[in-house]
Amino acid sequence: MLLEVSNVVKHYPITAGALFKHVVGQVRAVDGVSFDLAAGETLGLVGETGCGKSTLARCLAGLHPVTSGSVRFDGTDITNLPRRRMRPYRRDIQVIFQDPYGSLNPRRRVGSIIADPLVIHRVMSGEQLRRTVQELMERVGLNPEHYNRFPAEFSGGQRQRIGVARALALRPRLIICDEPVSALDVSIQAQILNLLKDLQVEYGLTYLFIAHDLSVVRHISDRIAVMYLGKIVELGAADPVYDRPRHPYTNALLSATAVADPDEAQRRRRVVLTGDVPSPIDPPSGCRFHPRCPRAQDICSTEEPLLEGTEGTEGTAACHFPMEVVV
Repeated sequence: MLLEVSNVVKHYPITAGALFKHVVGQVRAVDGVSFDLAAGETLGLVGETGCGKSTLARCLAGLHPVTSGSVRFDGTDITNLPRRRMRPYRRDIQVIFQDPYGSLNPRRRVGSIIADPLVIHRVMSGEQLRRTVQELMERVGLNPEHYNRFPAEFSGGQRQRIGVARALALRPRLIICDEPVSALDVSIQAQILNLLKDLQVEYGLTYLFIAHDLSVVRHISDRIAVMYLGKIVELGAADPVYDRPRHPYTNALLSATAVADPDEAQRRRRVVLTGDVPSPIDPPSGCRFHPRCPRAQDICSTEEPLLEGTEGTEGTAACHFPMEVVV
């Protein structure tokens, strides 16, 4: 396995007091996440806003320290490595960020933005650096002659292509795509997804693709992990998760996705969840989804379900009463 994530926890302390600060609570952003990611595979991580997807991504990339648990990359434990020891792994693990506007420095030219990884890791310089950056721009669908332009002169889709080129510069083995298309128009989303698929085939890339829309990740992901309030509630191959979801939360997400066929949309039964998403500061006991779950029973409020099942067939689901048939 290229990436092995074992019981990763990330809590943020809540402090009070103007002069003598003390911890009064904690935000349980990620609370015991485990999964494996094979080389050349794409794992889609989906869930609604605030469930901990981006926090998990930053922990895996070493941008945020992990509270507990372990992250192994190609057999090596990289959990909370010091900056100097983490540096070699930065070349193999790159991130495409969500916001194509905020992730690019507006005061720097596009060429220097894309060249940053190559310069920081002292891979090349001079004319060779310029040629490499222009080749990267051309590979992601940008005009190499726009090397000296500023980000403000590009559209949202073009800016995200700049982000893809920057992530690709060091020829990484793993790219964490943190909602790379959520801020783009639907037509542009398809272009970026197709570009990522082509690059994966060409360079043998491995993706952790994060999104809050299940319809976005279906055609790019080999497996799907569904996250709710800091925990993975369902994990399995893409087609079974979409066609026969086992967790009620996954079923509710799928019922809310838009479909192009009006007949299918009319036949689909919409699952409307009651209540609000609980606070990660004080999550519910037992199953975290039970206050909103239409299938919840007494055991759900007292005993936390484990992520169980056979992933190769029906997939795994953290649910005491998993769904058998999807209407």
